[in-house]
Amino acid sequence: MPSFLDAIFEVPRTGAPLWKRLILVEVGLIICGLAFALMLQATIGLDPWDAFHQGLSKITGVPIGIVVIIVGFAVLGLWYFLRQKLGIGTILNAITIGLAIDFFIAVIPVAANFWWGLLYFVGAILINGLGIAMYVGGGLGPGPRDGLMTGLVRRTGKPLWLVRTAIEVVVLLLGWAFGGAIGLGTVLYAFGIGPVAHVMMPWFNLDKVKEPEEQEGH
Repeated sequence: MPSFLDAIFEVPRTGAPLWKRLILVEVGLIICGLAFALMLQATIGLDPWDAFHQGLSKITGVPIGIVVIIVGFAVLGLWYFLRQKLGIGTILNAITIGLAIDFFIAVIPVAANFWWGLLYFVGAILINGLGIAMYVGGGLGPGPRDGLMTGLVRRTGKPLWLVRTAIEVVVLLLGWAFGGAIGLGTVLYAFGIGPVAHVMMPWFNLDKVKEPEEQEGH
């Protein structure tokens, strides 16, 4: 890889070949997009970031998938000040999930009632855990939002849990203020996604990543 690209992107030098990592990461991101589309169509609440994305979509009229892409690149702009190095997977993340969300929303009907919505959401958590495990297992860099978190931890010296909680609370409040869906799904996601991703992570781990909470598919 040319030196100027090497200065921007962080690429694993050992272990699984790059093509295998790229396939694993891209499939994982598409699966994450499917999961978030299911959550949206469940209409029982969203995780903080997607409540924020949905709120922005409502007040701007821009499709939510495009909002996800715009926010992703806006967050990447903050990486410059945090001296956070990009991964190839980071760029793929910023683009793929948003496109996948808009694609799947067009083909997945809105849940007919609360119980269908609950089924959608539980299924989405399991599917998202699979997508996260594949994405993180590829080892090509954190997503834009999780890179913001790890960059702030490194620059401020504050504990990861404190920085993550602060970001999630701010984003959740903004999402609520903008009209994003906050509800039972928000709680289910908060308590469900960690354990699910933890169980599935070893299935796809190409580099024996030990701290999956620092990288997610979104």
